[in-house]
Amino acid sequence: MTSSPRPYSATRSIVDGVEVIHLTDRISGIEVFIALSIGNIAYRMDVNGKNILWFPYESVGDFSIAPRLCGIPFLAPWANRLDDHAFFSDGKKYMFDRRLNNYNTDSRGFPIHGLLFFASQWKVDSLCANEEGASVRSHFEFGQHAHLMAQFPFAHTIEMTYCLSRGALEIATKINNTGTQSMPLSIGYHPYFRLYDMPRERWQLHLAADKVWSLDDRCMPTGKMEPLATVFGHDLPLVLKDLSLDHILGELLRDEQGRSTFSVRGEKQQINIAYGSRYQASVVYAPTDHDQNFICFEPMSGITNAFNLAHLGIYEELQTVPIGEAWQESFWIYPRGF
Repeated sequence: MTSSPRPYSATRSIVDGVEVIHLTDRISGIEVFIALSIGNIAYRMDVNGKNILWFPYESVGDFSIAPRLCGIPFLAPWANRLDDHAFFSDGKKYMFDRRLNNYNTDSRGFPIHGLLFFASQWKVDSLCANEEGASVRSHFEFGQHAHLMAQFPFAHTIEMTYCLSRGALEIATKINNTGTQSMPLSIGYHPYFRLYDMPRERWQLHLAADKVWSLDDRCMPTGKMEPLATVFGHDLPLVLKDLSLDHILGELLRDEQGRSTFSVRGEKQQINIAYGSRYQASVVYAPTDHDQNFICFEPMSGITNAFNLAHLGIYEELQTVPIGEAWQESFWIYPRGF
């Protein structure tokens, strides 16, 4: 008599020279693949054989050779853009050393998306599977890397936990301030999602926000917000069509658990992304000039250019991590109909 396979599994292996974590939920038909040495990025989330994450590569080996943003990248120690090659914290200006060449810039030359999205130094702390789910917890010691501290001199440890359970993927992030001063916080994630049962222009969106931040010609928030309906119109649900989206959403709508849920829906397929309450803003990104179908719902602890707008008194919701304390929050991905 043979026993049935366990509902969850968590394994660690080398694929194409890349260390890969593989989480499986056999009940829901979901598999998650994480490239530990390429930014700890989840690059596949297969639901009944369909990868709901945009991944423009044939293999993880190809990804390692020429990585680009795809899957679920982590953005830190700042998410999105800054309006200078410098940032403010507690009244002090910190200049970037551009000679180090260890951060990216956007098409206008502004720093974007931090320092870590392809970092290789993540270490696994635990890998487990039981009757409740499959999970992996990893950490990154930011304070041990001089080239990173030269740009952002706040020692901290990042813990990231992927937990696959009951048909949903939770991504939990914990920032431990191990330094000697309070640390400003402006992190986020940039998940790329896709559907298969309907053309992109017919995808329907639910944006769980009341307001949209007004942007200047550099894509920086001006400090003003407009009602969502003013920006996108009153027709609901919102249909992607020819919309070119790169918008920062504020005043997120919350349920009784304090979560804010965004979604994209096709004919039957749907992906819901629920943000915990400490993710105070969201970017929705879906350019029309891209050669692949995707939409990004991006959980953010603060808006674009949060450090510098807080210094100017324009943004009052910048979060900080006091000395010896930690910040922690999760977001959840719920695929349906695949």
